[in-house]
Amino acid sequence: MIPVLELTDLHVTLRQHRRNIELVKGVSFSVHAGECLGVLGESGSGKSMSIKAAMGLLNKSFLVSGSARLQGEELLGKSAEELRRLRGGKVGIVLQNPMTCFDPLYRIGQQISETFLAHNSWSADEIRSRSLDLLEKMRIRNPEEVLEKYPHQLSGGMLQRIMIGIATSMEPALLVADEPTTAIDAITQFEILDELIRIKQEAQTAMIFISHDLNAISRVADRIVVLNQGQVVDRGDFEHILHHASDPYTKLLVEKRADVMRRYCQVLQGKERGYA
Repeated sequence: MIPVLELTDLHVTLRQHRRNIELVKGVSFSVHAGECLGVLGESGSGKSMSIKAAMGLLNKSFLVSGSARLQGEELLGKSAEELRRLRGGKVGIVLQNPMTCFDPLYRIGQQISETFLAHNSWSADEIRSRSLDLLEKMRIRNPEEVLEKYPHQLSGGMLQRIMIGIATSMEPALLVADEPTTAIDAITQFEILDELIRIKQEAQTAMIFISHDLNAISRVADRIVVLNQGQVVDRGDFEHILHHASDPYTKLLVEKRADVMRRYCQVLQGKERGYA
């Protein structure tokens, strides 16, 4: 079966002040329909850079080489317009901070309509109907009111749900979620992850979940690749990463997670003793 997205020996080099800095160094991974691939690494590891390079989201200061295939079709070398049509169509993208992804001057309904108009020739009535359906699928209460609101009138969790709804509205083959739970509270994080799991299972959407948070990735990902300094240093399912990783960097990430969990348990035990 052909992967939905396959990166092979991907390199990204930043050309700056007469010198070249290699940021991504031969990254290779793939994801299939109905599967979530977790891309784990800290800031500067190359995890987001790899996907941005494949999707044509880097400017001319970056030199990209290797291969990035979407459903067997090479993406590198496509024009900016061809890649723009793919994004929002075959590829849905959910970014880290929903507040920066919505224009504060336009109502939510107008911004959803723009996405629909860019890929379809629907009437105004159909766009409104589908916009309401989008909000209902994302479990947004009072969808008619929400369409009339501005971004600043909604919570970060609601905006993130709407962004996921917009990203999946065209039934993409691939959904890229780049740190989608970083800027929201823990309870909303849990709900967003559940929503992504539901989308993956019901629509058989291939998903790439990019995060520095091993806990978040462990909930949603079927397989994990670990990046460090622009290279894949480990790969496998969560059980492998947790107990059998051989790379020192991966072991460090696991130890950090274990330390957080220990401290969390200590705090809970302290509270329990406090109530005794």
